[in-house]
Amino acid sequence: MLKPVLQLAAVGVVGIVLFKLASVFLFPLFFLLIKIGLVVGLIMLAFWFFNKKSRGKEDTPPASS
Repeated sequence: MLKPVLQLAAVGVVGIVLFKLASVFLFPLFFLLIKIGLVVGLIMLAFWFFNKKSRGKEDTPPASS
């Protein structure tokens, strides 16, 4: 009767140890990916904003005389 409880406790301890090891390596990687995504998003927003401004001048029809 004690064996399933000890086995469950051992699996829990191994899970906690693996989570601690993964957090050391994976959390900085996730933050790096988030930073890269934010920089790429800001660059795309800047391109969209400046292209939108220059498009407004070309879309106006010529003045009719």
